[in-house]
Amino acid sequence: MGLAALPDLAAAAQHEGMEPNGPGIVAGYDGSDFAMQALDWAMDEAEFRGVPITVCHAWSSPYGEGEEEARASLRHAAEHVLWHGAECVRQCTSGVGVREDLYEGPAGERLVELSAGADLVVVGTRAPAGLARRVLGSVAGHVVAHAVCPVIVVRGAGALPHRASPGPVVVGVGGGDPHVIEFAFREAAVRALPLVAVQAWSLPTAVWGAGMAPLVMSEAPGAEATGALEAAVEPCRRRFPQVEVRLDLVEGPARDVLVRAAAGATLLVVGATRSPGLLGRLGSVTRPVLGSALCPVAVVHP
Repeated sequence: MGLAALPDLAAAAQHEGMEPNGPGIVAGYDGSDFAMQALDWAMDEAEFRGVPITVCHAWSSPYGEGEEEARASLRHAAEHVLWHGAECVRQCTSGVGVREDLYEGPAGERLVELSAGADLVVVGTRAPAGLARRVLGSVAGHVVAHAVCPVIVVRGAGALPHRASPGPVVVGVGGGDPHVIEFAFREAAVRALPLVAVQAWSLPTAVWGAGMAPLVMSEAPGAEATGALEAAVEPCRRRFPQVEVRLDLVEGPARDVLVRAAAGATLLVVGATRSPGLLGRLGSVTRPVLGSALCPVAVVHP
């Protein structure tokens, strides 16, 4: 398709009665199968929330400032990729406004910029589960670490399978961040899915001296841990009474507990930190979970 056939974005936004720079869903799209799966998720989010989608495609030229003809050809190809992503949204959704964002430069950089005015960013990743290092080195890893709004990382290729009996939304409650829990409840509510609130716990280390009998530790979590989990979800439980909730206290390291809980889930929701540096921003639990969970993972910053 030629450049003349590409839509006038500002005019389209005004025609659809929406502000060109208002909040909504931002989806990174590069034309790959992995990006298509992320776009599929973003379309569902936009329909559930009643907000527009900004489809973002970033491109760069290896020719620098020279070779204008080659640069123009690359830009033309990038415009066609972006148009294709936006056209998928127009054809596959009902009433969802579409904006297109073409950017020359690193994709992760632009998606982080757009996150400042977005409700949610959705990105795909080529890295298979178990390769957390590759996730961290990807566009997805950069966006997750630096975005202002929540980010959902969708792993795999092709369109998302719509299962007859989708799994629950799982949320890790270890940090007790109300933003993380609220995000999970909202996702469960709009998708009409049950929610499983998971918290990992460990038995305290028994200490004894010479001549002392070993302490017998209970295998059940204490009342304090149970009460803390109930207290963490109770405010959202009252706000979202339609969501069926199950509380799950599981013994073991938090990252292992969450990865196991995510098996068969529709979405895993975890928190992150705002510590300096990439690893600090993702946290010692979120970073490995992001690389190992088999389902899409939502990362919600404080």
